[in-house]
Amino acid sequence: MAKHLDRMTKVKICGITNGIDAQRVCDSGADAIGLVFYPPSPRYVEVEQAKQIVADLPPFMTSVALFVNAGREEVETVLQQVSIDIIQFHGDESAEFCASFSRPYIKAIRMKDGLNLYEIEQEYVAARALLLDTYKKGIPGGTGESFNWKQVPHDLNKPVILAGGLDANNVAQAIKQVQPYAVDVSGGVEASKGRKDQYKITAFMKNANF
Repeated sequence: MAKHLDRMTKVKICGITNGIDAQRVCDSGADAIGLVFYPPSPRYVEVEQAKQIVADLPPFMTSVALFVNAGREEVETVLQQVSIDIIQFHGDESAEFCASFSRPYIKAIRMKDGLNLYEIEQEYVAARALLLDTYKKGIPGGTGESFNWKQVPHDLNKPVILAGGLDANNVAQAIKQVQPYAVDVSGGVEASKGRKDQYKITAFMKNANF
């Protein structure tokens, strides 16, 4: 417990689809779980299942709902039925749209060459953090590939959540190099898409706590 309290970098484990995996994440000492409300994703979770997963979470575990270019009604339906703490917008949503719901939000940015993160943080001024993920044409996230971490400046005003291809083998180096507020992992701790692996979660958390 003391080791977890001393850790500076937060950890979010995304793509939770069932209660067993959620419990494993909670037991690991991670700070947040991510629920994917994007039907094309192999990690998509139905509202009823998500409702039960979140209802069973212990105190102080943050629940994050991920959407990709969802309509207002879809987002509102989830927020009305599931006790979500933070929204993660992972598509081309405008700043106005992201800020128009009754929850704080994170804006995911796919790291293309030449992207100006200083301009983006000014555009999404209400975002609590920027989540930086790998760009791959036609795939909004969950690529399993990392991007060039040198693209991340160290003087952004907003907290940075680092995602994209992280696993137990590279998370310590990622944290040392980028010094993010948090790291976000999904495929890197899976046994198969949508199913987490206890040993991979444990290894990831150990190396994130270096």
